[in-house]
Formats: sequence, structure tokens, C-alpha cells
Amino acid sequence: MAVALAFGVLYQTALLAQDHSQHGHGHGTSSPARDVKPPKVFLDKSPRIVAYQLKRLDNERLLMVERADSDAKYVPVYTAILTRAGMSPQYREEAVAALAKIKQSDPVEVLLEALAEVDGTDRQTQRTAGELARMVLQQPQEQLKEHSAQLIAATESDRSILRRTAFAALLTAGSVQQAITQADDAPATVDLLRSLRLVPQRQIEPSMREFAAGQLEADAVAVQRAAISALAVIPHRQSETFATLAALFEDARLREAAVAGMLQIPTEQRDAATAATLLGRLVAYAENTPADDRTSDAFIDAMQLADQSLVAVSASESRAYRERLRAVTVRVIRIKTIEEEMRYDTNYFAVEAGRPVQIVLDNEDLMPHNLVLTVPGALKEVAMMGLAVGPAGGWQGKQYVPESEKVLEATDMVPAHEQYRLTFEAPTEPGEYPYVCTFPQHWQRMYGVMVVVEDLDAWLQDPLPPEDPIGSNRSFVQAWTVADFKDQLPGGLRGRSPEIGQRIFAEASCLNCHKVKGDGGAVGPELTDVYRRWKGDSVAVLREILDPSHRIDPQYAMHVILTVDGRTLTGLVVDEDKDTISIVENPEAKEPTVIPQDDIEDIVKTSKSMMPKALMDQYTQDEVLELLAYLQGLQK
Repeated sequence: MAVALAFGVLYQTALLAQDHSQHGHGHGTSSPARDVKPPKVFLDKSPRIVAYQLKRLDNERLLMVERADSDAKYVPVYTAILTRAGMSPQYREEAVAALAKIKQSDPVEVLLEALAEVDGTDRQTQRTAGELARMVLQQPQEQLKEHSAQLIAATESDRSILRRTAFAALLTAGSVQQAITQADDAPATVDLLRSLRLVPQRQIEPSMREFAAGQLEADAVAVQRAAISALAVIPHRQSETFATLAALFEDARLREAAVAGMLQIPTEQRDAATAATLLGRLVAYAENTPADDRTSDAFIDAMQLADQSLVAVSASESRAYRERLRAVTVRVIRIKTIEEEMRYDTNYFAVEAGRPVQIVLDNEDLMPHNLVLTVPGALKEVAMMGLAVGPAGGWQGKQYVPESEKVLEATDMVPAHEQYRLTFEAPTEPGEYPYVCTFPQHWQRMYGVMVVVEDLDAWLQDPLPPEDPIGSNRSFVQAWTVADFKDQLPGGLRGRSPEIGQRIFAEASCLNCHKVKGDGGAVGPELTDVYRRWKGDSVAVLREILDPSHRIDPQYAMHVILTVDGRTLTGLVVDEDKDTISIVENPEAKEPTVIPQDDIEDIVKTSKSMMPKALMDQYTQDEVLELLAYLQGLQK
């Protein structure tokens, strides 16, 4: 039920998510139209030979290997599934349950063993380790407590992710003192402090703040920096934390960590007097920084903090500070993408008319995105024109950016985990100028507003949020999880109004991608019988909405195709023969794109859902239940 489908996944990212020892110019995975037979794996050979056979299989073929939770010979298969990069959560969970049954152990033991086996410093391996770590921390608190001895032993492992997961598990289990006792030297203390980023904020106990603050006096700089990072994520006494970190700004060894930490503290938790004093130091730092160092990420972060601190002083003082900053740097706005949520982290920002500005777009998602600045009121129109332009390139040769006077500025498509800097002069006419990702269908969620004002310092004294450029009046409610509804299902669906649920279904633009009773898009599963397919399990249906990558229907899996001339195409494979492959690249496409087989270098099936996360985060719990009740009612 996606507002927009995540069709654009960077080829290299998808490629790294699978083993490609079998890939060359042949295709790395199958399409729905290709008849792929299950591979033959000889499980009666030595463990080394079995591991070699399994390693040669890509993810799709690995999942075709025969397996059952009733025989120990399938342990290598389940272990490979559990530890392989790019696997959907449903398969990891299946593997954990099977291994626990075969080994007569439990999920905590299985996951700790798996983490001990995951080795490597590349991004995909670290991502897999992070997913396993989250699975550990999702286990019941009592179960984690029962494994305290194993967790304590794991804090001394030679694998950093296992050590930090073990510390985080001890904290999640409420065994704070045991965790602190294990942090008996500098490296262990760093691990404990960094493990706090794995622990949900609501589960961090206040005593951990005292421990972290105490480590600011440590002799090792690494411990001090880790303590700063930890304090930034601890929700207790954040105003005090801001003052503490502000005092560390003058220490060059700790400055970068202190700035990063202060940026994470909500602005309402920043004491105005402290921020005003800090502002003076930040401006002096900017003036004393050599020109060659003013493009570093650390300097940009410091200038972001300076910009946010201007509100702590009067308008006249703000102008004076801003003039000093203008003499050494342009106004910089850093915008980040949110992984798997198809949105920017910045809803709006303000600039002064006619003044130079730089937007730094950090793409922290797994798929490429762009940022296109439009004239007021033209967001949707530009997005639709960008769809027509497609990947061939339009304005300045940029993909999905139309040749139009309504386009003011635009980045390239920015690959996963890369950055783009866009420097320009702000429009001279004050107004609300939308910015948007113009990749097909992203515009409905991925947008914001650049507010152009005559006097930025006066505006900062009384900032007025802009109108939503697509007319939405919704704001963030909560990052919902299935656990938040455990007391509401299934009973909470009784007595609901089908009309309300249908309205929410329409408002969320679910029909763009899904059919209901024959009407709607065709790039997602038909939803009329979704409850029948899940055997009436409301929790399972809810999980599909809140955690769309948990299980991916093979029929709707997204494929990434790399052509011999270096182009990357993404979409659903709808047809294939020996000569061509046909894919639907986006929900608006009237006809599939046909690609000659001879033009294809490789093709990879991704492991992420087309549907972004957090679609329901702007809806109340009652509204989510109304939507579920509507889907349930379609059965009748």
C-alpha cells in the first residue's frame, strides 16, 4: 500500500547484496518468466565442501536448496541463509527458528553464533551484522537475562559488532551494572558507549548518562569521543548535555564529535544563553579556519550548528554574526535522505533573497535520489514532466529533470551513500519554493520547501512554517511497530467504519500501486483478498504495512538491470524470452520497457520492498486500525 514505489535501487548496492561468483555476462538471478531449477547441493560432503557449494549460489538459488528443520544436515543451509547479505527478514527469522529447533537451543544463542561468523568490513557485511544485532535486541527481555553469562563472554569477542551487540543486549535486559563492570579498559568502554546507539532510546536507563558523562574525564581521546556520541543519544537531561558538549568545543581533539553531538539534540532542549556563547565561538572558528578546510564535512556541520544558534541572539546581533560568516563561507543547508522511508530529513529551511546558498544532499538510502528546486506551486507539475523525461536526461542532461522554466536548480541522481553539493544564488523574489525528488512517484513523499525571505535574521526570530506544497495537513505521529498494536488486535477491528478506512486508503494513494476489486495499479499485489491470503491474521497483514521488507512476494520483486553500455534500469520483470526482457519501470508507465538480452550485462533481484517504510507514521493508531478493518472487510 505504497504512496510511492521505491523503484530506483543502485545497481552496485544490489550487486553487493549477493554472491556473484557465478556471475559474468550471464544473469545473476531469475525473473518470473525464467524457469530456474533448484540447484543440487551435496550436503553429505565435508563442511568445507558444503560451504563452498552454498557460497557459489546467489540468494535466489540458495533459497531453492532443500531444507527442513528436522535434520541436522540442513544446518549449513540455514546458517548460510541467516548470515547472507541481502536476505529478507522473513528468511532470517525462518533460519533462526529452524536452527534453534535442530540445535535444541533458542534464538539468542543462534544469533550470537551467527554474529560470531559474520566477518568483513565492507558495507554489506556490516549491514548484515547490524540486522542480526537488531534481531538479538528484539528478543524478550527475560530471554536476554537468561543468557547473561553468554552475553558477558561475548563482550570480550574479537568481533566488534558482536561485542557491541552483547553490551547493548545487557543494557536492554536491564543488566546495566553487569555491562559497566565488563567495561574494564578503554576499548571495552568504547564498545559499551557505542552500543547505546543500538538500544531503543526508551530503554536507556538514566544511570547510563552518569556513566557516559563520567567518561568525558577519561585519559583516552577515543573514550571521550565515544562518551560524547553516547550522551547525544541518551534522552535524559538533554539540556544539560548540550551545555556540557558546548563547553568541549574549544578542545580541537573533541570539537568534531561535540558539534555532531549537539546537532542531534532537539533545538528546544538547547539553552539560549549557552547557544549564544557557543555562536560567538563558532563564528570565530569559521574566521580562523583556512580556506582549504572550509569544504570539509566537519566544517559544514559546525556552520549548520552556527546557523541554528543564530536564533538564540537578537535580530541585530544575528545580522552582525551573519555578515561575519558571509565573509568566509556561504550559507550551507545539509539535507539527508532517510533510509527506506523515501523522504528527506528536512521539511523546510529559509534563505535570504538573492544571497548565495549551498545545499549538501547526503544520500543515506540504498537507492539513488535527486533534489529539484522549483518555482512556487510547481512541485507536482515538475515531477510529472520529470517522469516524461525519464532516465535519458533533460535539463543539463540530468535524469528525470525536465527542460522547464519552472525548474530553478537540480542535483544529479545521487547514488547510495554519496553526496552532492549544489551551490546557487537564492531567488530575489520572496516566497515558498518547493524542492522534490523527481524519480517516478517519489514526489508524493519526498519533498520540502525552501522559504525565501527578505530578512533572514528577522524571520528566525519568529519563523513561520510554510504551507505543505502538496496540500497535506498531516504531521508525524509515531514510528509505529507491530508491538504497538499487540493489545489492539484482533479485537480492535470490531465496530470500525468501512468509509473511514476507505478514505484513509485513498488518502495514502494506495490505489496507485494496488488493485482493489479490479481498480488501481498493477505493480503491487491485489489487496481484495489480502486477509484470505494471510488466513485472517491481522498481525501478519499489519506487519506487511509497517515492515514492508519483512516478506517480499517474488512476483513483485524489483530487479536491477545493468546494460553493457553502463545504463542502470530498475523495475518489475513482466515478460522474458530468449531475445528480450520487459520491465515496468514505474507505476505511470503505459508500456513496459523492452531490453534486448544481448544488451544486458547483469540482472539482480533486490531484497528490499518497493514499498517504503514509515507510510503510517503520520496516521494515528485508530486510523491504522480503520485501514486494517477496511482491508478485512474486503473479504466480505
